[in-house]
Amino acid sequence: MWPDEFAFLLDDAEEVDLHIPSAEHDDGSPGKMISRKALKARISQQDFEKIWPLAEARYRLSGRFSGKAITLIANNPHYQKWHPSDGGSVESVSDSGQKYTTRYVVVYFLLDDVREPADA
Repeated sequence: MWPDEFAFLLDDAEEVDLHIPSAEHDDGSPGKMISRKALKARISQQDFEKIWPLAEARYRLSGRFSGKAITLIANNPHYQKWHPSDGGSVESVSDSGQKYTTRYVVVYFLLDDVREPADA
């Protein structure tokens, strides 16, 4: 299961389709495109560093994504276009008047249906 402490990271996630080119055929012609469902989220750099150890593993979800599972795309070469990228930064002022910067990362999670085996 996806850890409850990180559930908030998916609150504003957007469902998207990734169009992945398949390998070339033996004759050199391009393969057909493969479509995969994914979640796209903009999260703080600090939160990204916390979930980094969860990358490339599959986790079941609950809540609005119940019945689904996600895999954080981190360094799989097949999904290089969707590796974590710069999500910009926001300048803010704390209650004490100190200025600070929050950096963001755009991440993608592969989104799959969870298939349960049926008892016969």
